[in-house]
Amino acid sequence: MPSPYAARLSRIPVERREAEVAGGATAYWVYGPDDAETTIIAVHGFRGEHHGLEPVIAYLPGIRVISPDLPGFGETPPLGREHDLAAYAGWLTEFASAIAPGAVILGHSFGSIVASAAVAGGLDTPRLILINPIGSPALSGPKGVMTRLAVLYYALGARLPERVGTALLRNPLIVRVMSVTMAKTGDRRLRRFIHGQHDTYFSRFADRDVLHDAFVTSVSHDVRAFAPVIEVPTLLIAAERDDITPIEDERRLAGMFPDAELVEIAEVGHLIHYETPAEAAGAIRRFLRPLVARGR
Repeated sequence: MPSPYAARLSRIPVERREAEVAGGATAYWVYGPDDAETTIIAVHGFRGEHHGLEPVIAYLPGIRVISPDLPGFGETPPLGREHDLAAYAGWLTEFASAIAPGAVILGHSFGSIVASAAVAGGLDTPRLILINPIGSPALSGPKGVMTRLAVLYYALGARLPERVGTALLRNPLIVRVMSVTMAKTGDRRLRRFIHGQHDTYFSRFADRDVLHDAFVTSVSHDVRAFAPVIEVPTLLIAAERDDITPIEDERRLAGMFPDAELVEIAEVGHLIHYETPAEAAGAIRRFLRPLVARGR
């Protein structure tokens, strides 16, 4: 399904690059001009890869966005060790230091946990942006039952014979059920685009071990653990219909940061990056104005 954001995105230059990070090659994409005043490193969510954040990037012309594939997803190979939160946060810290020191850090969903852990652990950044932040335990959200079923699903995929387990984890019907559950828009064209994105990119994980590690990490942590020690200005872009973190929990999360701004987007769930990228990009631009004014 053609992207409704393709025309905007086509006007932004993009280049694929690789870097040696954490003992292996990290594939990343650079959008926008290399001489832009502001650079953002954007970290995608669970089971995704860099394409997922392109709709938001399409509304950020003039800003340099560096979007890597997380280790074990897309075109970046696994790390060669357990993919726990310490591994992901360490990888992001090393990547940022090597490729764009002092860049703004952005994380979506699972990426919000990785970004927050890295910044809390010392990653230098002037500002932090979290889209659909995971602000409460996944098992306690409004779809807690679905999450428990997901726990069983990923555990089964890891324990079955490798070929059978991997096939289960990449099963297109199950991927479609996940996509239908998360999408809130009534726009049929946009829903087809979202489902097409998940059909194409949601199964681009290296192997079932990486996927299981990442899933366990995603449901074992949330941003609350790091919020109190993150001193840089932080923007939370939350959805009023998010099934993973209820908006009430996002409001409480915002209060845990020393310096945070919460932007709430109505009539959208956990797919802000697909359904309301213009609103997200607008919030990001407003949040970054002080940096642009200082020429950062």
